[in-house]
Amino acid sequence: MSTNHNPYVIVLGNEKGGTGKSTAAMHVITSLLRQGYKVGSIDVDARQGTLSRYVENRRVRSDANPEEHLPLPDHYPVFRSEKTLLEESQAEDEDNLKSAIEKLKDHDYIVIDTPGSDMYLSRLAHSYADTLITPLNDSFIDLDMLARVNPETLEIVRPSTYSEMVWEQKKQRAIRDRRTIDWIVLRNRLSSVNSRNKEDMHKVLDNLSKRIGFRLVAGFGERVIFRELFLSGITLLDLRETRTSMSLSHIAARQELNQLLEMIKIPKQKVTAA
Repeated sequence: MSTNHNPYVIVLGNEKGGTGKSTAAMHVITSLLRQGYKVGSIDVDARQGTLSRYVENRRVRSDANPEEHLPLPDHYPVFRSEKTLLEESQAEDEDNLKSAIEKLKDHDYIVIDTPGSDMYLSRLAHSYADTLITPLNDSFIDLDMLARVNPETLEIVRPSTYSEMVWEQKKQRAIRDRRTIDWIVLRNRLSSVNSRNKEDMHKVLDNLSKRIGFRLVAGFGERVIFRELFLSGITLLDLRETRTSMSLSHIAARQELNQLLEMIKIPKQKVTAA
C-alpha cells in the first residue's frame, strides 16, 4: 500500500516512565498493520529501546514461524546526539529525526515512541504529532506531570511541566504547517473496583481536560500478560493467528483494547495499491 499524501503521525508521550507507552504504541501499530496500512515506527527512546526490542522480538518470532503471518512495521531507532555544544546537539537531533521521518514518507502512518524524560529530541518528536497519546497511570503521583492539584480541595492550581511542554509544541506545530495536535490522555492501570481515588482522579482529569484541551480515554488495567506478550513479540491482536490459548485475562484485555482503539478515533488514510 502507498499514499499520495503525508503520513499521519501518532506520538506516544509522557515525561514519566512506566506508563505503558511502548505497549500502547505496539498495539496501535499492529492494529493499523492488520487493517492493511503501511506503517512505520520510530523509537526516539532508542537508548532504552523498549519499542525497538518489541519489534525485534516480533521479527524473530515471525522468522521462526512464517505461517503466523505477523505483520511488521518499518522501524527506525533514533539516538540522542552526544555532541557537547547545545546548538550542535539540537541540530543533530533535528537532522536524525527528520531523516527517519523522510525514510517513511511513503507510509500511511508513523508511530513514534518517546522517552519518559524531558529532552530536546522528545519535545521535537511531540511537535510532529497529528495525534498525541499520553498514557497515565491512575494515581495522583503520575497526575503531577500534568497539573498541580490542591490536596484538600482537589482544585487545579496550575498546569504542570509536561502540559506546558505540550502546549508549546502545539504552537510550534501551528507555526510550522498550521496543523493541530489531537491530544489524548489514556488512563492506564484502572482498578475494576470503584474507589475514592478512582473517582477523584476522574473528577480532576475531567476538569483538566476542559482547561488545557485533551480527550480523556480509558486504557488498560494492570495485567501481567503484557509482559508475556512483549517477550513473544505479539499483541492482543495476534492471539488467533499465533494460536495462543486465551485466558479470561486475555479476553478482558482485548475488550479494553477494542474500546480504546474505537475511542482514539485515528483518522483513516486513503490507501492505494503500490
